Amino acid sequence: MKPVNKAELLRNLEDRVEEHISEAIALFQNRSNAELNEPSPTGGWSIAQCLDHLNSYGDFYLPHIEKSLVHAADGNTSEFKSSWFGAYFTKMMDPETGKKKYKAMKGHVPASDLDGAKVVGEFLRQQEALMDFIRKGRNKDLGIIKIPISISKLIKLRLGDVFQFLIAHNERHMQQAKRNLMGAKAAKNG
Repeated sequence: MKPVNKAELLRNLEDRVEEHISEAIALFQNRSNAELNEPSPTGGWSIAQCLDHLNSYGDFYLPHIEKSLVHAADGNTSEFKSSWFGAYFTKMMDPETGKKKYKAMKGHVPASDLDGAKVVGEFLRQQEALMDFIRKGRNKDLGIIKIPISISKLIKLRLGDVFQFLIAHNERHMQQAKRNLMGAKAAKNG
């Protein structure tokens, strides 16, 4: 993997998280519980299920990130280099490069009837925390800090890879949730 400019990478990731926050507020925050729990017209997850799935990943990764950032020494490096494994996971989840569908891992399958407002609120809280951690990462060496992955605590990824993976995964399911809005709108108009 080729090194990238760390400041540019973090700016790009911040922009994407900011977009997810803005979209969640504009599109999901004031919807009824029924709308948020409406199954996808194609049989997939509801909006609330998409966001709850993302929250389950945040529940795992955000405490690990926070703990690692607190204990990591400052390391003012100007570049970040993804590991092969980290780049692979990110590419797999990114909706632009990972077109294949995956089954949700055990522990990350959302319930079918959720408190939609609570799920949206938790998603927004987690995205704000992620934004804060990205900002704190500016003064850290993203290649030295290692975070365990949710499927095996024995495997660890570089913090820069975890940021990229999480945000690509968020994008994947934000797009899925937004498709539910379009599908519901088409069903009403059809």
